[in-house]
Amino acid sequence: MDRRLHIKNLILGIPALWSIQKSWKTIPDFFPQANVSGTIKHSVSRWCYSSIPLPELTTFCLNNNIHSIELLEPDEYQYVIRQGLECAVANGPETHIRKGFNNPQLHDYLLKEYKRLIPLAADAGIPNIICFSGDRNGLDDIKGLEYCAKGLEKVVKIAEKYHITLIMELLNSKVDHTDYQCDHSVWGIDLVKKVDSPQFKLLYDIYHMQIMEGNIIQTITENIKYFAHFHTAGVPGRRDLDEFQEINYPAIFNAIKSTGYKGFIGQEFIPKKSNPLDSLMDSIKLVELS
Repeated sequence: MDRRLHIKNLILGIPALWSIQKSWKTIPDFFPQANVSGTIKHSVSRWCYSSIPLPELTTFCLNNNIHSIELLEPDEYQYVIRQGLECAVANGPETHIRKGFNNPQLHDYLLKEYKRLIPLAADAGIPNIICFSGDRNGLDDIKGLEYCAKGLEKVVKIAEKYHITLIMELLNSKVDHTDYQCDHSVWGIDLVKKVDSPQFKLLYDIYHMQIMEGNIIQTITENIKYFAHFHTAGVPGRRDLDEFQEINYPAIFNAIKSTGYKGFIGQEFIPKKSNPLDSLMDSIKLVELS
């Protein structure tokens, strides 16, 4: 499933946001109220709620102690931030997940795009911008590590200049992203060590790493310094964080908090319920038990 394609299916386009936002004073009565305690900094991945116009999603978050909507384009995050929310992670160049830094032929393009995007994200106060390894396409992991490090070298210098963190997402290659190279935490951590910059870390996706390797709590607690952001979803199916999936999210959230992590955790599951915000509310309530 391609996150950018979800965004293109929005009912309401960005140009219309500016005219409609003026009519939104309070959240309608039919929207659920999550009563989030604030013990965890929650972020919401935009693509999972592409059926909801951005002004509605923004208003819901503002009224429910959810402080971030993430994986946004510059025009989107400028809107969200003006309404009083944050954007925990900005989108990177539009190469999609399958094409990334392990392809030397893309290095010049990626450098050009991050030169454009990093200053925009930094000016908006966004702490992280996402990147991807790309698919293997027959490339062995050692060579892929070398190519990624080489391609990241100049981009990371820009990130250092603007004090923004470039984060590479760990994804599973068994179910959702066949052939993706950064599919194990060990490989990703080796890349962070090789790049050797405080402005390059990993996006640890709990859903994807449960599929690939399990041992989530130990991996997080022993390697928290390499992780700048987290994503959630239920296994199997990438759906709600409910009793029908196998991950013990309250325990994992408690482990993350015990490390002293102060960043956001992004809810990135595909909602089951007819009103997607009901799924979001219930999943947040579950992890707030930690």
